[in-house]
Amino acid sequence: MQNLLILKKYLFTGFLLLILTETYGQNNAITLNRWSFKSIQDKRWLKAQVPGSVYTDLIHHQIIKDPFYSDEEKNVQWVDTCTWVYQTEFPSNPNWLKQQQVDLVFEGLDTYASIYLNDQYLGATDNMFRTWTFPVKKYLFQNRKNILKVVFDPASKMTKQKADKIFPLIYPDHPRVHTRKAAYQFGWDWGPTLIGSGIWKPVTLIAYDKTSPLETLQQTRDAQYQAWTPEITHHQNLDSIGRSFHFEKNEKPIYMLGANWIPLTPFPGNTTRADYRKWLMLAKEANMNLLRVWGGGIYESDDFYELCDSLGIYVWQDFMFACAMYPADQNMLTNIKEEVRQQVMRLRHHPCIILWCGNNEIDEAWKNWGWQNAYGLHGKDSVKIAEDYKRLFEDSLRSWIKVWDPKRAYVSGSPEIGWGHPESFNQGDSHYWGVWWGLQDWEEFKTHTGRFVSEYGMQSLSDDAVWKKYLQPHEITQDHPSFRWHQKANQGFEKLNHYIDRYMLDSNQRKKLSLEDYVYVSQCMQSYILENIIQVHRKNSPKNMGTLLWQLNDVWPAVSWSIANVDVTPKLAWYAVKRAYSGLTTNQISPKEVKWKNPELKIISVDENLLCIESKESALFVTIIPSVGSYRFSDNGFSMKAGEVRCIEIRRLDESKTKTEFRLKNWYDIISQ
Repeated sequence: MQNLLILKKYLFTGFLLLILTETYGQNNAITLNRWSFKSIQDKRWLKAQVPGSVYTDLIHHQIIKDPFYSDEEKNVQWVDTCTWVYQTEFPSNPNWLKQQQVDLVFEGLDTYASIYLNDQYLGATDNMFRTWTFPVKKYLFQNRKNILKVVFDPASKMTKQKADKIFPLIYPDHPRVHTRKAAYQFGWDWGPTLIGSGIWKPVTLIAYDKTSPLETLQQTRDAQYQAWTPEITHHQNLDSIGRSFHFEKNEKPIYMLGANWIPLTPFPGNTTRADYRKWLMLAKEANMNLLRVWGGGIYESDDFYELCDSLGIYVWQDFMFACAMYPADQNMLTNIKEEVRQQVMRLRHHPCIILWCGNNEIDEAWKNWGWQNAYGLHGKDSVKIAEDYKRLFEDSLRSWIKVWDPKRAYVSGSPEIGWGHPESFNQGDSHYWGVWWGLQDWEEFKTHTGRFVSEYGMQSLSDDAVWKKYLQPHEITQDHPSFRWHQKANQGFEKLNHYIDRYMLDSNQRKKLSLEDYVYVSQCMQSYILENIIQVHRKNSPKNMGTLLWQLNDVWPAVSWSIANVDVTPKLAWYAVKRAYSGLTTNQISPKEVKWKNPELKIISVDENLLCIESKESALFVTIIPSVGSYRFSDNGFSMKAGEVRCIEIRRLDESKTKTEFRLKNWYDIISQ
C-alpha cells in the first residue's frame, strides 16, 4: 500500500526517478543533477543548477546582474551570443550493462544542443518542447566515470541562419518562427528579451530489459484517459446571430470566467510546484474557472495541470505558436508533429484541459496587420505563406488531434475574426482591443461584446514595493529611463496616460504625481475599467458565454496588463475582478465626474485576522497598505458609503514576525493634492 501511495503521488508530476526507483530499483535509474557549466571559450567550470537556465547560473555566480533590476536587461544580451557547455560526471555501474537497454532521457533542452557521452556524439536537438531519448549502453564505461557533455549553440544565431537560407522570402514578423523555442523569450510587449539556453527539465539515465519505464508511464496515462468521460465540452452552433462559442458542463451551458496565463518567469526551468500553487490559488480566489495557456509561452509542467485538476480550474491549451507566420516545410512539420504528439499524449489524461487551440492571433495578423506590404509578400510568396498556415493549423494539427485526443475539440486559432470586423462580435471567440490599442472608451463593450471574449485588458503599474525592490532610489520617478524601460508596449505610456486622463485625472495633475501615486492611480483606473467591462460581458449572457481578461500574471517587474505583480501579490484590479466574477455590481460613473469630499477614514480596530474601517463620507478606492510583509485581504480598493463601517479579513502570507502597521489610501488623497 505504501508503494502504491508513492506511485499515485508522483506518477503525473514529472518526478520520473521516483517512479523508476519503485519499479526498477535504485541502481537502474538515476537523475543527473550535479552539473557544471562554462562558455566554450573558458577553461574554468562553474557549478550549475539543473533544471535551470544559463541566465540564472550566471546570476548565481555574479557574472551578470539580475536582468529584472533597473535596465540591466540591456547588459545581458551578450549571453545569447555565446556557446555554452554543460557537463556532468557519473560513476560506472555494472548493473546497467546487464540490462538490454540503457537510455539517456532529456525531458527538455533549450534549444540547439549537441550531446556527447564519453566524447562520443549522440545527436543534436532543435526543439525546446520535446523530450529527447538516446540509447547509450554501448558508450558507457565499465570501470571508470562517465562524462556527459551538452553544448548549446546560440538560439538567435541558429534562427538567423535558418531565416537567411530562404531570404528574400520572409516569414513575418520575426526569425524566431524558424525555431521551436518559447516565443516570449525573444521579447514581448509585456516582457524582456532574454533568449538564453540551458537544460530546463530533468535528465535521467534508465536501464531496463524489455519495456521502457517511459512506455509504462504512458500506458498508465493512456488507461486513465480511456476511462475518462469529458465533463466539459466545447460547442460552436449556428443561431440567429451568427455562430456561438461556448462550453457545456454535462450538456448544460456554463459561463466561463477567467484570464490568460503567460509563463511565470523568463526562466521556466526554475518554476516550482509551489510557484504554480501560489498563482493558481490566486486565480481560484478571484472566482476564475478557466485559464487560457497562451501560445507564445510554454506547455506548462505536469505540476500545473495536476493542480488545475485538483482546484477545479479548466484549461484552454494553445499550442506554442503566436503572432507570426510559421513555415510548414516537411522538416518543420516532422519536428512539430513529434512535439504535438508528445505534448498531447503527456497531457490528455488531465480532465482540466477542455480545448486545444492551434495558435494565438496568427490568422488575424495575416489578414489585418499589413504584413504583406511590410515584408513585400505578394503573388506566389504570399500564397506560399498562406498555404503553410492552412497546412499546419487547419489540416495537420486538426488531423493529429483527431488521432491522439478525439475526446476534445480543436480550434485552429484564436480569435476567429479580428477585432476590427463587425462579424467578430457575432461569430466565434474574439480578442477585443479597441479598448487600449484603439484608444476607445470602455463603454464600447456595450455594443462590441463578442460571443466569447478571450482577450481584452487594461494596463497598470506594478506595486510601489516592486519598484523599490528593482529600481535604485533615484530611479523611482515617472520619467526616469530605468523605470520606463519596464514598459515594453508600443506607445504604452501614451495609451496608459490616455485612459488616466479620460477617466481619472486631468493631465496636469497626473504629471505631478510621485511614482507611488502614479502606481495607485494606474491601478485604480485598471480596476475601474476591468470591473465595468466584466459587468457588461456578463449582462450580455447568453449571447456572450465567456470573459478571459489579459492577463493574470507578470513575467517580470513591469508596466503591463497583469492583475497581479511578479511576486504574486494582487494589484487592485485583482480585487475588482474578484468582485465582478462573484456577480457583484458597481457604480459605472467615472471617478473624474464626481466631486469627492474628505472621507476622514479611520482604522477603528485591527487584530491578526480582521481590520475595521470607518468612513464619514463616501470614499472611493479605499486601499489598505501594510508597512511590511505580504498580505491578502478579503477586499481592497473598494468603495464605502458615508457613515459606513466595513471589516476586512486579513491574512499574512509571509512568515516574518515583524509587526505590521496599516495605513489607508483613498481617491480623495489624490485629487486633494
